[in-house]
Amino acid sequence: MMDAFSNLAMGFSAAGSWQNMGFALIGCMLGTLIGVLPGIGPIPTIAMLLPLTFGLDPLSSLIMLAGIYYGAQYGGSTTSILVNMPGEASSVVTCIDGYQMARQGRAGAALAVAALGSFFAGCVGTVFIAAFGPPLSDFAQQFNSPDYFSLMTLGLLMAVVMAQGSIVNAIGMVLVGLLFGLVGTDVNSGVARYTFGVSELWDGVDFLPMVIGMFGIVEIIRNLEEPELDRTSIKTRFRDLWPSLSDFKEAWKPVVRGTALGSILGILPGGGAVLASFASYTMEKKIADDQSRFGRGAIEGVAGPESANNAAAQTSFIPLLTLGLPSNPIMALMMGAMVIQGMQPGSAVMTSRPDLFWGMVASMWIGNLMLVIINLPMVGLWVKLLSVPYRMLYPAILLFCVIGVYGLNSNWVMMAMTTVFAIFGYVLVRVGCEPAPMILGFLLGPLMEENLRRSLVLSRGDPLIFIQRPISATLLALCVLLIVVTVLPSIRKSREVAFAGGS
Repeated sequence: MMDAFSNLAMGFSAAGSWQNMGFALIGCMLGTLIGVLPGIGPIPTIAMLLPLTFGLDPLSSLIMLAGIYYGAQYGGSTTSILVNMPGEASSVVTCIDGYQMARQGRAGAALAVAALGSFFAGCVGTVFIAAFGPPLSDFAQQFNSPDYFSLMTLGLLMAVVMAQGSIVNAIGMVLVGLLFGLVGTDVNSGVARYTFGVSELWDGVDFLPMVIGMFGIVEIIRNLEEPELDRTSIKTRFRDLWPSLSDFKEAWKPVVRGTALGSILGILPGGGAVLASFASYTMEKKIADDQSRFGRGAIEGVAGPESANNAAAQTSFIPLLTLGLPSNPIMALMMGAMVIQGMQPGSAVMTSRPDLFWGMVASMWIGNLMLVIINLPMVGLWVKLLSVPYRMLYPAILLFCVIGVYGLNSNWVMMAMTTVFAIFGYVLVRVGCEPAPMILGFLLGPLMEENLRRSLVLSRGDPLIFIQRPISATLLALCVLLIVVTVLPSIRKSREVAFAGGS
């Protein structure tokens, strides 16, 4: 217990510096902004801002990027409730009942319940990180190369199952990502692989051109294809932002249930805020005494999903910081930021840089408090930003993309790679393939290859080493079980219904 308090004290000391408080505020403000503005999600935003983290302290950069992620969950609820327009994918469900509450004159109650539920869930999610992070990190110390290979196999498999659309497409995307991860010089033989004679590819495909091309630029193109939507908002006043006693009574149980569900789904590889919000809404509707209220302004339909998506946003950091396994595309970008800073995500973070781990934990409490202060009193400002047409925003977004890539290496190859990945990403979107599994495959591919080779060297080429170690055998058994469960007709149908509801 004393160790936990001393670690938290160290974390608050690191996160509470003026510099890190400033970066937390910047991240929360940017996160709220991109959550409010449709067409600018956290993935392209974090991808665009990765170059800015090069010159920052590792803790400062991670605090800012984390603030963008969970800040977007807050901001998305504002426009979902007032304008019926989700600025972020995880806020789609909030539109269903949140906008109906606003039309009934209960916009203030909906906004307050969403903000307070998000704050509670964020704090509980951070407690999960503080409580389960150290034990998981200690457990990860027992992992050897076969165990890490099996863990990453399970992670990629769960990412495939949780990906939207066809499972076959998701598997194809993971394999493409693994192939891109093999480009470059083989560290064992020194042979250049798949470089096609381009010397700039000897060190492999750069992470930044890939994510900026496939997420940043493709997102711009997709939004320019869509017609400008009507953004007529419902007015609300700050003094109206307080729920009634009956609202509190109806909302507190969904908040607790959503927090628990989101905390669990955030930890699972392939999970995250989007899945948690839809799962929470489905659960609240199924257990409700009167299901007909949903879709007509049920406060449970706001409280549950908003709590779930924020809890999941927080706990998705657990597998990254303890096992080195990104659980969703956002965490893959956070992993990329850590690698850029020269850190290898995983259990070593807690032992070699405890100030970074506990500083991140403390910053999440600080950031959640900042978000409540930012979101509720400034509702009017955020809604006014919706009057800015997207055609006036995209040139600045595109400029950030170009500057970020060019500043990485200042050569034409980086720009060419970005262009190629932008075209490739757009083609994937048009044919119905989700690019997120490819990013996970790209990041985990080299690590999987390294651990596979090391395992086979230790066993002198005997593949049975993967089932002789208890941890590895258990993880591989979970992989087989997951495959068997996924192909069951009832499970497959439930998955298709869930993602149909989220599209």
